[in-house]
Amino acid sequence: MTTPFPGMDPFLEGYLWPDVHGSLANVIKEFIAPLISPKYVARTELYTVDDSSPEEDVGIMYPDVEVLRRRKSPPPEPLSFDTDIAVATPATTTIPAVFSVEVRIPVIEIRDRDNNQLITAIEILSPVNKRKPGLEPYRAKRKNLVEAGVHFLEIDLLRRGTRPFAYPYLPKAHYLVTLVRSASWKTEVWAVDIKEALPVLPVPLKSPDPDVTFDLGKALRTIYERNLYHLSIDYQQSPPPPPFSDEDQSWMDNLLKSIA
Repeated sequence: MTTPFPGMDPFLEGYLWPDVHGSLANVIKEFIAPLISPKYVARTELYTVDDSSPEEDVGIMYPDVEVLRRRKSPPPEPLSFDTDIAVATPATTTIPAVFSVEVRIPVIEIRDRDNNQLITAIEILSPVNKRKPGLEPYRAKRKNLVEAGVHFLEIDLLRRGTRPFAYPYLPKAHYLVTLVRSASWKTEVWAVDIKEALPVLPVPLKSPDPDVTFDLGKALRTIYERNLYHLSIDYQQSPPPPPFSDEDQSWMDNLLKSIA
């Protein structure tokens, strides 16, 4: 079974995301590698980030992290007049110890086979890239790579969080792909709505070699079918937050009626 959505499936944005993230990176590499051989090679580089704010994704991506719960204070028990032992006031809230979560993030690297020079980096965003404290270090990393002459393709298939690419006139969309070519510093933008297909994307190489392309939608459908994600998704439930607009939710409800 394939995803019922024409493009990104929002039900993949929750606890399945770590598996989706790694699988999607591998399939994109699989699509690109034969197109750039033998002059270039595609490799997956894993880097580790300590997510020191996992509580922001409790119940979304980290279902096993304890949730902070505000307790209603019960009415105090009346004191007996024949004792002077005071009853402790119940605490307003109990805060669990929240430890950082180690997140492994795959980056697809296109390298020159002869000298191992990094030509293009393809990054699929993780929630930790889209909120503090990981947002600014990620922005700095991206800037450093482009300044070093690396093309940077960024794929954001998560609706929650702050987009690392900040521009006042970005099209309003659920998902965003950006490409910064090192020679120009101009940013190409693909804004994608929940109702739309995911784009076919260019992958720049060294000049004068032409771009190669891969179909992001096909890559997503491939991992959905290989990994049997439909067995882990209840499409009668609401997708992970943030909520959709009434119009988009109505469209989605109609779409999913066929698999009820």
